[in-house]
This record gives sequence, C-alpha cells and structure tokens, in this order.
Amino acid sequence: MDPFKIIKHPVSSEKAVRIMENDNKLTFIVDLSSTKKDIKEALKKGFDIDTIKIRTIITPQGKKKAYVTLPKDKPAIDVATQLGIM
Repeated sequence: MDPFKIIKHPVSSEKAVRIMENDNKLTFIVDLSSTKKDIKEALKKGFDIDTIKIRTIITPQGKKKAYVTLPKDKPAIDVATQLGIM
C-alpha cells in the first residue's frame, strides 16, 4: 500500500504542538479505512519514523486522526522539523 494514501497530512494546531512538546507525539490525519498496523507501516516506509504506540479517533467531521507516540530518543519536535511541520 502507498504510504501517502494512508497518511493524508500532519496536524499542526496549537493542541497538536502542545502534545508534541509535552508527550512526544505527532498527530496525523489518516485514511478512514486504515488500521493502526497500516499507519505504523506507512510511517516507517514513507517517512522513516519509528513508533511506540498509535491511538486513533474519528473526529466529529468524519476524519480519522492518529496520535503517534515516538521513542524517547527521538524528540517529536525534531521529527516535525524534518517533515516541515514546524
């Protein structure tokens, strides 16, 4: 599967930045039909991001949001800067 069809775009709202700084998590909007395993593989293949945990929610707007916890040795701010979010 194409990682760019699973991962639609990163979220860079105030809340997402706060979560990034405090909890070492990145937030993405993902394909509605994707599973946590699909998201993990897409992040590894497309962006070379290792993950510890992935939580997903369906927003009231009908979009699927993924909260991706990164390892402690890889600060989310640095990954976000590499991706061009920050």
